[in-house]
Amino acid sequence: MSARTRRQKAALAAQPEGSDDISSTSNGTTQRSPKQSRSATPEDDGVKENVYLFAPNIIGYVRVVLAIASLYYMPLHPRTCSILYSVSCLLDALDGYAARYFNQSTTFGAVLDMVTDRCTTACLLVFLSSAWPRWALIFQSLIALDMASHYMHMYATLSMGGSNQSHKKIDSSRSWILYLYYNSRTVLFICCALNELFFIGLYLLSFSSPTLSPSLLLPPQGVTVGGTPPPPASTSVFASPWSAGALELARANKIDSFWPWVITAVSFPVMAFKQFVNVVQLVKASNWLVEGDLESRRKARKARKN
Repeated sequence: MSARTRRQKAALAAQPEGSDDISSTSNGTTQRSPKQSRSATPEDDGVKENVYLFAPNIIGYVRVVLAIASLYYMPLHPRTCSILYSVSCLLDALDGYAARYFNQSTTFGAVLDMVTDRCTTACLLVFLSSAWPRWALIFQSLIALDMASHYMHMYATLSMGGSNQSHKKIDSSRSWILYLYYNSRTVLFICCALNELFFIGLYLLSFSSPTLSPSLLLPPQGVTVGGTPPPPASTSVFASPWSAGALELARANKIDSFWPWVITAVSFPVMAFKQFVNVVQLVKASNWLVEGDLESRRKARKARKN
């Protein structure tokens, strides 16, 4: 038996049981066969998760219910509406904390959170547009800017940064303002909270400030001063503006305008900064998408040349 044959047999004998096969090549060396081991095949870990029932997503559903309830009370009950709307907005910070605490951060939860924020703010601005038709164009512009900037930012992040990248992960080299806005939880919370607080203050002023709402100084609908009240209009909530129900509603909705003015004045600078961030976000997302388009066209031209 040659020395080369003895080496081959020794190598085969030294091979552990259950390991990959070792075969001999034409030059006398040995190599492992491509037989796949059992451990190389990914197996199910046996854990079944329901993303819909993750704690932060359940908080998101509660936010949606509270937002719908606030819209129901919005036309006639400013106090109830403001409380429900504010609690819905405050839960926006709680679902993020729950996602980090339970390690349940998901793309579905991030999109649900953003969609809820955009829809609730848009609904409140729609009401303000109806309360102050003269300023409707401003409120409509704010709705469009809010929707467009967040959609463009989310789409640019998913398409250019990858489907697993969070829209809150911003590179400081791309925009230091967006980096500060999204990476500082304190800045993000203050901007979002005071932005909503500004619009809540405007909503309360529509019920309490004759300066902004001169209609509050007018007599009730269907009533003429110094004369007999004519028949009420068909659109009246109550048959008579002096009925028990109408008077009770007026007492319940009586609001002093001092605190709404304070809320609006204090939160206005932060609201203005938030709108500036929306503009920056829209521009940066557009530039990011254009960079991707130019790179794709460059690769396509190079492929055609080759």
